[in-house]
Amino acid sequence: MRGTLSELEAVVTVAGRGGFRAAARELGISSSALSQQVASLEARLGIRLFNRTTRSVTLSSAGEQFVAEVTPALAAIRNAVDLADEHRSEPSGTLRINTALGAARMILTPLVLEYLRRHPQMNIEMLTEGALVDINAKGFDAGVRILEAVPPDMVAIPIGRMIRPAIVGSPSYFEDREKPRVPADLNAHRCIRARMASGSIYRWEFSKRGEAFAVDVPGPLILDESDLMLRAARDGAGLAYLNEWQVAEDIATGRLVQVLDDWTPSYPGLCLYYPGRRHLPAKLRAFVDLIHEVNRREDG
Repeated sequence: MRGTLSELEAVVTVAGRGGFRAAARELGISSSALSQQVASLEARLGIRLFNRTTRSVTLSSAGEQFVAEVTPALAAIRNAVDLADEHRSEPSGTLRINTALGAARMILTPLVLEYLRRHPQMNIEMLTEGALVDINAKGFDAGVRILEAVPPDMVAIPIGRMIRPAIVGSPSYFEDREKPRVPADLNAHRCIRARMASGSIYRWEFSKRGEAFAVDVPGPLILDESDLMLRAARDGAGLAYLNEWQVAEDIATGRLVQVLDDWTPSYPGLCLYYPGRRHLPAKLRAFVDLIHEVNRREDG
């Protein structure tokens, strides 16, 4: 064989990740070891697969053709391994999940830690990114996002119940201000605004009696992380638009006051999603089974 399986995986991963460092992290080896694997394969093939500069790594024309031919074959080999894994009594290996930071916090205890407790031969690598990524191209087994963000060509498994936002402020914030009664009252308030991964400012969403609309609220503070928004709201910096689960304890203890609760609609919650496959790998199937179990427990 003119190229070992690890060398072929190395080339395809470098091509998919767009560089050696990111590919090495994904494969769990050093950049120098990865570079050596690629160089060894190039030497045996007698062609250059990548054009390397100090700033970029791109496929050569020969490399593009090579990767296009090899990728389906590697996918078939992975599928064969997955099929063989079906006969194991216990899943093993690493399950790689891409998600957003807030979603990671929601699933960490009920799903991720419980999964590891039940399957001691498994590892989970959960990476958080604000922007949506191509999980297939980036080497992830699955992603976790809200339903509206899931690509249409993916299989989506709902996690838990609907999500409901909550608008909250601290008691000190309301000491010299009236609470808003309708969304238009927010124009007289200091709101903690959210910068989205896309770069846009999030418009607060409202709905009542079949009427849905969004408001570009005013406020001097813009943040891009929900925990920072929560801390700022606790400190009296203004009103924050957060997930109800995140502020439930603060509302129950009186540390935060909820307003406009009859104007904030529920929306479909988180989903685990993955590419449609004929045979689901045992490690991913076990995670899906756990989600179904937790969902049944919540519904019951």
